[in-house]
Amino acid sequence: MPLPYTIDDSKEQWENIALMVPSKTIEELKKHYQLLVDDVTAIEYGYVPIPNYTVEENSHGYSRVLGADWQSNGNELPGTAQYQERRKGTPWTEEEHRHLGKRRLEKHIKELCDIEDTIPTRVSSLTTKLHLSLTHSDLKPVRPEEIQTPITSGSSQGSGEYFARLGIGQPTKEFYMAIDTGSDINWLQCEPCSECYQQTDPIFNPDDSSTYNRVTCDSPACSALDVSDCSTDTCQYQVSYGDGSFTVGELATETVSFGNSGSFSNVAIGCGHDNEGLFIGSAGLIGLGGGSLSFPSQIKASSFSYCLVDRNSDSSSTLEFNSAGPSDAVLAPLLRNSRRSTFFYVGVEGISVGGETLPIPANIFQVDETGHGGIIVDSGTAVTRLQTTVYNSLRDTFFKYAQNNLPSTDGFMLFDTCFDLSSMKTASVPTVAFHFSGGKKLSLHPKNTLVPVDSEGKYCLAFAPTDESLAIIGNLQQQGTRVSYDLTNNLVGFSPDKFQRPSVTFPETLGTKL
Repeated sequence: MPLPYTIDDSKEQWENIALMVPSKTIEELKKHYQLLVDDVTAIEYGYVPIPNYTVEENSHGYSRVLGADWQSNGNELPGTAQYQERRKGTPWTEEEHRHLGKRRLEKHIKELCDIEDTIPTRVSSLTTKLHLSLTHSDLKPVRPEEIQTPITSGSSQGSGEYFARLGIGQPTKEFYMAIDTGSDINWLQCEPCSECYQQTDPIFNPDDSSTYNRVTCDSPACSALDVSDCSTDTCQYQVSYGDGSFTVGELATETVSFGNSGSFSNVAIGCGHDNEGLFIGSAGLIGLGGGSLSFPSQIKASSFSYCLVDRNSDSSSTLEFNSAGPSDAVLAPLLRNSRRSTFFYVGVEGISVGGETLPIPANIFQVDETGHGGIIVDSGTAVTRLQTTVYNSLRDTFFKYAQNNLPSTDGFMLFDTCFDLSSMKTASVPTVAFHFSGGKKLSLHPKNTLVPVDSEGKYCLAFAPTDESLAIIGNLQQQGTRVSYDLTNNLVGFSPDKFQRPSVTFPETLGTKL
């Protein structure tokens, strides 16, 4: 029978995936995915032979392959050799062949297709967000001192994410970890790998750390996981993301260090032995969401903040915990949703373009009684996503004010409103502003409104529509701004110009307003 579950073939989903892999076209990504479907189909029909392996088990109960001898079953499909070729270096045991190759992939694809209200980005988790009371946590209390670590863009490593530099274990080994305010679970790739993607740093080996401790199946941290299992009294976790990426492994506690500014012991973190998807370059992920297993929740942080540098910059900024926010920050209500504890919702009342308030419903950014709707701030989503009616109004109003000053041109990928600025030294750009509850306003810099999509002077409006009820303020609109989360007073602050502004090739300067 054919593979019963497939990735949703919507244009929006493929555009989101393509944003995270800038070196590949949408057609190349579709072709790669089809190879995966062909693989699973071949497994289901029994066309991929089970190899004869010599294996040994380590102390964690994971097998390491010492050698394999492929034996044909006489039923190879045309092209079977390429199935085997793709697996060189990561051969399967018989159990993995039958169990991981079919059951797990089907399970992940089924979750991808069955979950409604999936945020169409890599970091939009499919897991139900968790509600574990801090009073029931098995993690030790930690010091409330200010700590910080550098943040850099992952663009040079082929990633659309931002990376923090963190130390893991004792003795400490440093790793680049993707930061994500849209998820809770912390994890990194671990030896031995059943399946690991390419990362910049050496893969973490828990045997080398004296502070690595497995979490037992009856622990509160294990109970807080949405998808978990138990093996030899060790808690097994699984996290799937909106683009089909996933990580599977054992849950442990470990020491996490921030250079010379501080360290935290007994932090619950996933040790991923099977990790697949668009996590290129990073060793794993630090969850900065609002759930009980997120890093800020575990260390009982009163606040945290970050400033994102230009995506193409080789400079760095900082991720900070328990530090005072900038005094001149534009403050907005930080709202929570009992049905989605991970997300940080913002009290937005409206949007204006060129000083004109968009004619959108007053409640468009509010969470309804079922937990749907609202607008969140997400460091892991690149492009701000607005409900289709809101986006159409923003796009049309922006074009109305820009058409006499900015020469229009064809769209580009998910961007439908683009301009040719190649012949311009200065461009006047209509100001886009978010209006928050309480009367505050955040006016976006022109370089957070129009983004270059090539080296020839083509710029596009850095917003996109979504059919989902949830809107997202993405990291393109956050670049060059210190975004602070006051978890004690439930406020989110935006302080522009606290770090290097995004730089572009054309034009030399951008005006701020018509």
